[in-house]
Amino acid sequence: MSDILELLERPQAQRTVMIVGWRQWADAGAVSSALPLYLIQQTNARRIGLIRPDGFYLFQIPGTHDLVRPVVRFNEGYPEDLELPQNEFYYTGDGERGVVIFAGHEPHLQVERYIATLLQAAKELGVQRIVGLGGVYGELPYNKERMVSCNYSLRRLKKELSRLAVNLSDYHGGASIGSYLCRRAGDRNMEYVGLYAFVPTYDFSSLEEIGSGIRLEHDFMAWLGVMRRVNYLLKTDFDLTDLELKSRQLLQIMDAKVDELDRAAPQAGVREYFARLADNFTEEIFNPLDDVWEDEIRRILDDETGTGEA
Repeated sequence: MSDILELLERPQAQRTVMIVGWRQWADAGAVSSALPLYLIQQTNARRIGLIRPDGFYLFQIPGTHDLVRPVVRFNEGYPEDLELPQNEFYYTGDGERGVVIFAGHEPHLQVERYIATLLQAAKELGVQRIVGLGGVYGELPYNKERMVSCNYSLRRLKKELSRLAVNLSDYHGGASIGSYLCRRAGDRNMEYVGLYAFVPTYDFSSLEEIGSGIRLEHDFMAWLGVMRRVNYLLKTDFDLTDLELKSRQLLQIMDAKVDELDRAAPQAGVREYFARLADNFTEEIFNPLDDVWEDEIRRILDDETGTGEA
């Protein structure tokens, strides 16, 4: 396995956690592919290793032109660049808390070898808990908190996850890379939690005046909802101020888009459609401060009844 795993550095911290994401099937709103890259940029995380692409990717699929081929760039006949799938480890933190951020490409082949390599890297880096990111498109209101679905590798994690305002997944179907990792992490008694945000999408293709749909390619509200839960789960302190700003801007853009659609097809009832979505949607807001207040109230009551510790 060492032939494909290359760790350039093994940072030491009292507690090390990992965030993983991929260019993958379950990547609605770019939650899995772009959010890890955003965190790397925001924290100036340094590159500490990689998984080589050897044997994991197809070169071509019969009947397609360039669906999976790597991209080459020539300059006057000379190949200046060949873009291969990247699977890289980054690190941010200090001696007390460290965060490994993995940004990868979902493999086409040898998934067992790929997952085993990723988990081996986590073990060598002293990772205590892994959180995987994903996104799923759905028909839901754009101006409400995003639903988040969750899976986990070890049964003992269930109680802790009940505080996250998530739906524990009952999915049954084709496995995403995160779902596969969830199972194999459990097989190795490693803590893994997968967070899948539901990202709004709307199909207006049947309306001649509109003729297309809306899909949020970068859903910053989903990113924000996921990262609030990541901070809670991993005891990290990622600054979410920029994501809060981007979320407000996204709402403004969507409000303007709805106005535009309503003007283009006033008879279509676009506003009424979005109002119905909002009315029929049960919003679950994750507020970790609730736990802080609950713990403090319990402490005060214990002190008053004499059951608190001296």
